[in-house]
Amino acid sequence: MTTVMELCSSAVRGVIVASPGKKLVVADLSNIEGRVLAWLAGEAWKLQAFRDYDTFTGELDAKGQPLRLGHDLYKLAYAKAFNIRPEDVEDHQRQIGKVKELMLGYQGGVGAYITGAASYSIDLEAMAEGAYDDIPKRIIAEAENFLEWQLKQGRGQYGLSDRAFIVCDSFKRLWRESNSNITSWWKELEETCARAINRPGETFTSRKLKIRRDGAWLRIGLPSGRCLCYPSPRVGDDGKLSYMGNNQYTRKWERIGTYGGKLAENITQGVARDVLAWAMPRIEKAGYEILLTVHDEDITETPDTDDYSCGALADLMSQGEEWCRDLPLSAAGFESYRYKKG
Repeated sequence: MTTVMELCSSAVRGVIVASPGKKLVVADLSNIEGRVLAWLAGEAWKLQAFRDYDTFTGELDAKGQPLRLGHDLYKLAYAKAFNIRPEDVEDHQRQIGKVKELMLGYQGGVGAYITGAASYSIDLEAMAEGAYDDIPKRIIAEAENFLEWQLKQGRGQYGLSDRAFIVCDSFKRLWRESNSNITSWWKELEETCARAINRPGETFTSRKLKIRRDGAWLRIGLPSGRCLCYPSPRVGDDGKLSYMGNNQYTRKWERIGTYGGKLAENITQGVARDVLAWAMPRIEKAGYEILLTVHDEDITETPDTDDYSCGALADLMSQGEEWCRDLPLSAAGFESYRYKKG
């Protein structure tokens, strides 16, 4: 049953309306976190896959849609993990690939996969029955051993059957094998931050980043030149990292633990925001008045003429900057008199 709050929430976008004689021109960056994460970690095959997908061949498919040089990244993710052709990936398999791409990039495991599956209405038990026989036996064996270890530690299996848990954990393992540079970056980040915390004043590098502790601050220098700052960083006796911050659950200022995957998430989202923000002066100079941004999306207002279009706005957003010239970017959007979900 839909609640009043859910109805109100779904109506919020429609409250934003263009002024008389004007229109809203909206565009958002395509899969920006996936692109930035691959770029930061140096996942070369994935960066090339994004470039290929962004390139049109000039021909049309059977449905009259423009053909692309490369495949849809969610289909490609599934195909790469299961060693099949991307063109053979079916719609339900694409959904599995989508959840893998969206939920596993920051060191997530079975729990993260469950969260993503819920968002996309995937029945994990039915999925497990359909996918189990296609998973390599060595991966199944590793997942079975992990489930056994999980149970010995007194940890649950999130309400899943043994088979569903094993399949979800297998997807995690397949994704990590397919994205070895991203996977290795999590540990590298954690180790580099620990060294920086223990050796104040020295600058360390981790691929495209510069990491340094100055006094009570751990600073992670992003490619744009901006820094992420963590107050009062500490490496515990157990080797785990923590810093002082506002706990999003308790709303209290307290010590917060972190790890490689979480740092990768902070950094990736920070760089994604930089990509969006650095384009703003260019967008406004072209006559698009930015009303607000939502995550990876620019909502602008322009005169209601053909001189302004979502295609032009998308081009402005995806031009890139000097510090990220080799980061493949793409954007798309719509024009309307009332804001809506694209």
